[in-house]
Amino acid sequence: MARGAPLTPAQVAAWRRFHRMQSQLIGVLGRELAQATGLSEADHEVLAALAEAPKGTLRARDLRWELAWEKSRLSHQLRRMEQRGLVRRTECTEDSRGTVIVITAAGRTARRAADRFQQERIRVHLVDALDPAQLEALGEISELVLHRLGIACTEARSAEPA
Repeated sequence: MARGAPLTPAQVAAWRRFHRMQSQLIGVLGRELAQATGLSEADHEVLAALAEAPKGTLRARDLRWELAWEKSRLSHQLRRMEQRGLVRRTECTEDSRGTVIVITAAGRTARRAADRFQQERIRVHLVDALDPAQLEALGEISELVLHRLGIACTEARSAEPA
């Protein structure tokens, strides 16, 4: 179909089913994670990004780009997590205006517990609902869409002042 053409009823219906599934799945997983571990989905995202970074540290701006979050959202999230002992902020030695975020031992422990729990629940709610071909197709579709979005994100990032 030509760009800008209206979606067909089948395309709209597919989008609505996908959107409902995605929002419900994320909501259920988030509620279950919070009940079982005391971590919000946002806590888990921050901890995962830090745990996967070299030495468990990232500059705040790099963490923001990694998560694709607004500056104020990250700032508020980090404040709450720092109060709970999951992360700590330090000054950047290369640039006194920058801040480095460090995952703490408590943050690593909480992240590992959350990962184990979340993987179990993803299996229950998603993986076990699909056959191997469907799961492969889901991965391929996700990668295609993310690649398309990644181009837009890269362009937006390069346009933002440093």
